[in-house]
Amino acid sequence: MSHGTIRAATLPTIINFIMEKYKVGEDEALKMFYESHIGKCFADDDSGLYGQSALYVFSLFQEEQQQKF
Repeated sequence: MSHGTIRAATLPTIINFIMEKYKVGEDEALKMFYESHIGKCFADDDSGLYGQSALYVFSLFQEEQQQKF
């Protein structure tokens, strides 16, 4: 399975987690995710993050968001 296919299967779940946790719409959740360091790593094939579970990636995203405040 290609990296893009794996990301495409996992991303909707991550975005749903963000939408629920932060009470934002889909567009804002996508923006938040892809502007984050974790989102950039998720998009990078070399990081290997694309192969992790949606819950794990979301937990890393949450940690990053908490460190901003």
